[in-house]
Amino acid sequence: MQAGPREIVTPFRPIPLEVPEGMANNEFFNSTENLNDLSNNNGLLKNPEDLLLYRKALGHSNEFDTSIIYNTSKKILDPLGRPVRRTQVPCDTRIIWNRMNQIIIDYMIEQYPDPEEALVLAGEASLDATWPLTSPGVPSIRMLHNHFIVFDKKTLREAEIADPDNPNLTDGGQHSLFQSYMRDVYSRFFNELEFNILQQTEIDESSIELTGYPQGLPSWKVQGGVEALKDVYFWQEYDLVLKGFIDFYRAFFSQVSTRNAPVPKRAYFPDLVERILLFNNDFMATAKKVRDRCITDARYANAIRWQPAFKQLIYRNDKGELIVTISQNSIGNAITELLGVVVRRVPDAAAYEKAEPALIEKLLEVRERLVKADLGEGIETPYWSA
Repeated sequence: MQAGPREIVTPFRPIPLEVPEGMANNEFFNSTENLNDLSNNNGLLKNPEDLLLYRKALGHSNEFDTSIIYNTSKKILDPLGRPVRRTQVPCDTRIIWNRMNQIIIDYMIEQYPDPEEALVLAGEASLDATWPLTSPGVPSIRMLHNHFIVFDKKTLREAEIADPDNPNLTDGGQHSLFQSYMRDVYSRFFNELEFNILQQTEIDESSIELTGYPQGLPSWKVQGGVEALKDVYFWQEYDLVLKGFIDFYRAFFSQVSTRNAPVPKRAYFPDLVERILLFNNDFMATAKKVRDRCITDARYANAIRWQPAFKQLIYRNDKGELIVTISQNSIGNAITELLGVVVRRVPDAAAYEKAEPALIEKLLEVRERLVKADLGEGIETPYWSA
């Protein structure tokens, strides 16, 4: 079977929301009104920490698909001022967030134990609050949220091969600036971080044979598998990956913006930034290359995301191992595309309703586990009780 990215079709029920005249879709989706719809029509569970579990009305997969959002829409009215990554979330909220993640991932692995039959993934993409609201590709909700998705591999095998030149299929081998020009220093920087549960992998250990993705990205195997996610130290190391990435990103684009810029003031690992990055010729030469182009190419400069933009995943490889990876997210692509899965959503209420009962059954089962663990209370909607 030919390996390559797959494009699948996912039907959905049209959302009964009207975008006010003169307002862009992505502007409306950042509003409290839209968040009310998430809660009232698709909400599954909420808790005092403002974490909301909900069904994805415009989902990636009708096999299993849900999200947790840190719903600050009523507390922070400025969408540019809302938390967009875990490092910006209060400590007590992050503890609850991690426990919810652990329970949902454990449920997905339990329900889909065979890696040959299901592609299981969980993770987040940064919602970079520095892009203009009307820019193409801007995330629809500027609040931190996680995705939990299962794809049926039979469906993926039967799906059409996606266009490998699709710009949304960003991956380390073809599109990532870091991997294309600074692979060695990027890898060395991550190697300096101290992990016990996460173990750096070889490239062939992390890619999915069916799609060939992800490609060329740093990745780590979770030693101990799904049981390790019950260990608070796993989540500390998961955050360590993100903190290292943020330092690399900020250090690089600081150099792009300002020649010979110092170590960023908010660096998590200032010694590593100074010792490994700012004294590396490839790192500095690449920054110069990007800076020079920004000066002469307005379109290119406008497309840059100057603040850290990333996708970070926990997914299961072909061997059944859990893998952690992180990628620069410079285009605004879907998190599934990091694994080579392109989702084409089509409005088809009848097709969606065929899959809906089994999907809702699973979502309510995982909600019950979260309630039992004192992680929130159920929400009543027109489709299910509390």
